[in-house]
Formats: sequence, structure tokens, C-alpha cells
Amino acid sequence: MSFFKKRSSASKDDWSVETMTKGARLITAAEPKNPVSEQFRSLRTNIEFTAVSRGEIKTLLVSSALPSEGKSTVTANLAIVYALQGKKVLLVDADLRRPTVAVSFGLNRNSTGLTNYLGDKYKIISDVVHHTAMDHLDVITSGPIPPNPAELLGSDRMTELVTQLKSQYDLVIFDVPPFLGVTDAQVLMSIVDGVAIVVNGGKTNKDALQRTNEILKIAEAPILGFIYNDQSRRKKGSSGYGYGYDYGYGDTKSK
Repeated sequence: MSFFKKRSSASKDDWSVETMTKGARLITAAEPKNPVSEQFRSLRTNIEFTAVSRGEIKTLLVSSALPSEGKSTVTANLAIVYALQGKKVLLVDADLRRPTVAVSFGLNRNSTGLTNYLGDKYKIISDVVHHTAMDHLDVITSGPIPPNPAELLGSDRMTELVTQLKSQYDLVIFDVPPFLGVTDAQVLMSIVDGVAIVVNGGKTNKDALQRTNEILKIAEAPILGFIYNDQSRRKKGSSGYGYGYDYGYGDTKSK
């Protein structure tokens, strides 16, 4: 289980670079008794609680306002805690600009993935699904980085893919690029059951949050809430970092 390895601490400024080169830190697999792992289990519980009032959530989009806020680390660990619960989970790397899922789970960076399927190279979904060392958890890597990510994600083939995946998995989680700067996340919002926004306590500024909130309002996105990622809580010599979950996001409407 090579992707269960522990990783050394990195400074906040180096966190994004480390995630890109070494993959997300899968603390929920490597250190299930770590207090941070418990935070991810609490996050899972809160999302399930939300589903009681909103209806079943089978497809979840996780993004952030800006780059380097920790969305890929959050997404990967959230997928793991759902799989540990016995749910059949699929993690899709829909960040076709800065993908991390392949390296996080010990797969070849050039492995077949989402862009291969959307580009019509593969006709069968199972051809691009990779099983991980963890029971109940599969992944679809990004595949080769394309010149037109937003167009691929907004295609009819992508919509059809999401529909089919919902019938095959208990939960499908999409790791997508940040909202500000590119439209990739926006084109997917209308075809998922829920959207969660990662907010970095030491990075996200008020202007970025307001702009992201406006995008969500205009799209009437099915927003579940935000995941507060406070890496500044990490103490010197500690491998931990803080997470929390809260409901609502401004006055954003839900479907």
C-alpha cells in the first residue's frame, strides 16, 4: 500500500508544490487515529447530515476560490473516510490543469484517465477507472492535460459520464480547479448534487470569497457549505494541520 506512506511536514508556502510533486497527504489512511483524521470523519458526518434535509448526495464537487488552498488534500482524504465506512467511492481528478490524484495514489502520471474518455479514445468507463490499494475506493485520474479543459468538462459526454457513474457508485467526488481564473468548476456545478468550497485560513481573502459567492449565486449552485482549512494551526515539529466544517455560504441559494 504505497500510498499509505507518511509525508514530512512542509511550510504553508511549499504546500501546493509538495502536493503537485508528491501527491496529497493521505493522513486518514496513514494515521487513522490522528486528530486530523477524526476531523475528516466529522466532515463526512456533517455532509451526511446535510443530505437528510437536502436529499441524497451521490455526486460532490470540491473546489476553492484560489489555488493552493488545500482542496486536493481535502478531497482525497474525504474519499478515503467514505470508503472506510464501506461506501463504494470514486474520486475523479477533474482538475485538468494541475492534477494530483495519480501521484497521490501511486499511479503513473501518464495513466489513462478522464481526458482519454472525454476525448472519445475509450468507449467503456471501466477502461479509465483505477482500483486503489484501499477496499471500496476507485479513482479516475486526469489523463493527459488537454488544451481545452473547460470545453471537455462542459461537454455532453461529461454529463453522460456523471449520470452513469451515479448508478455505479455510492458517492462520486470531483476534484476541480479553483473558481477564480478559470470556468472549469462552473461548468460542472449544474450536474452534481452538492458543492463544497475549501477555504484556507491563512490565504483566502474577503474579495476572493465575495467573488466566488457571486458565481455560486448566479449559478444557483447546490452549495453544501465550506471546509475551513487552517494550516496556520500546525505547530512547529508537528505533522498535523487543522480542518473544520460549517454550513451555508453567504446568502447563496440552493437548488
